[in-house]
Amino acid sequence: MFETVKTAPADPILGLTEAFNQDPNPDKINLSVGVYQDGSGKTPVLPTVKEAERRLLESETTKSYLPMTGDRTYGSLVQKLMFGDGHGIVAEGRGATAHCPGGTGALRVAGDYIHKLHPGSAIWLSDPTWANHPTVFKAAGLEVKTYAYRDPATNGLDFNAMIESLEQVPAGDVVLLHGCCHNPTGIDPTVEQWSQVGELIRRRGVLPLVDFAYQGLADGIDQDAAGLRALVEHVDQLLIASSFSKNFGLYRERTGALTIIGSTAEQAQTVMSQLKLVIRANYSNPPAHGGGIVMTVLQDRELRAKWELEVAEIRDRINGMRHLFVETLKGKGVTRDFSAIIQQRGMFSFSGLTKEQVEELREKHAIYIVGSGRINVAGMNEANMGRLCDAIASVL
Repeated sequence: MFETVKTAPADPILGLTEAFNQDPNPDKINLSVGVYQDGSGKTPVLPTVKEAERRLLESETTKSYLPMTGDRTYGSLVQKLMFGDGHGIVAEGRGATAHCPGGTGALRVAGDYIHKLHPGSAIWLSDPTWANHPTVFKAAGLEVKTYAYRDPATNGLDFNAMIESLEQVPAGDVVLLHGCCHNPTGIDPTVEQWSQVGELIRRRGVLPLVDFAYQGLADGIDQDAAGLRALVEHVDQLLIASSFSKNFGLYRERTGALTIIGSTAEQAQTVMSQLKLVIRANYSNPPAHGGGIVMTVLQDRELRAKWELEVAEIRDRINGMRHLFVETLKGKGVTRDFSAIIQQRGMFSFSGLTKEQVEELREKHAIYIVGSGRINVAGMNEANMGRLCDAIASVL
């Protein structure tokens, strides 16, 4: 049977990393894959994560399966991190959380649930969005549509066009929103705009699915949840896919969650009973190690305080690279206005580079950028900034 199989195209993001790893150029630069790198170009293990692992190894007594939805304490901590300890959703028990293998795993569980329980629902994604979003939801059997988001003229949010698009979404469909640090643009709505979106979604009878993968990397742990918290002031039913890959650096541990918010606690548990069937048919039980790390850090006051400082260091370095990038390009004589990149948040920015310019950067300068022009700002550092900006100036 295998004789008829043809080679599949490379993943638009992970395939670039494979090509980067094979490139012999010692000065190569990888701005493609969404992994944080420090000033030396390494993806570090956070000190609080190391300490949590040490404690876990000393206290671990079993390798037995976790429940299908993971440890209940983990779910409670996920909700409190998103909403705060005293939020009504937490106090009233209107949330139910399943520990999933990464944010991607949570998205796929959500997609399978929607396809199974709401088979007529399409899902609407921002234009542009993370390259893997349409792949995940199409694989789950969903029809994928798009709504307007970025204004190419300003490299900012075209909020009027976004609202006009969302007004066309039929009742019963699903709209995916980026909780913060929009991937790939780095452009986020204001809190007031989040409220307007919430009002529209409630009026239209649409179900929001929030992809919340970068909490803490924009302005702060609580600050980055402001949009989500504004949304739930208007909407009492939603799904949230969250991840600890970025803010804990747990990329290879695949540590995420899918949270269902219902109108009542009973409704949330009813939906979770269906999610359990989806999980059982997929991976059955979540991996324990990453969740154990998260619980250990968030339950210990001292460790949590240190972790928040570590996240702040990551955030400050990324924002510093945004400023340095724009200033260095200007210093190289580039006349195109890249200043919008300073206002964007998170690891990614939409550079505005064309596909042809991206290919030239890769072929002539060993600089790897996603074909859409998305750049991982965290891949920049003081050592490679001059060469990077020289190369960009040469292809513009």
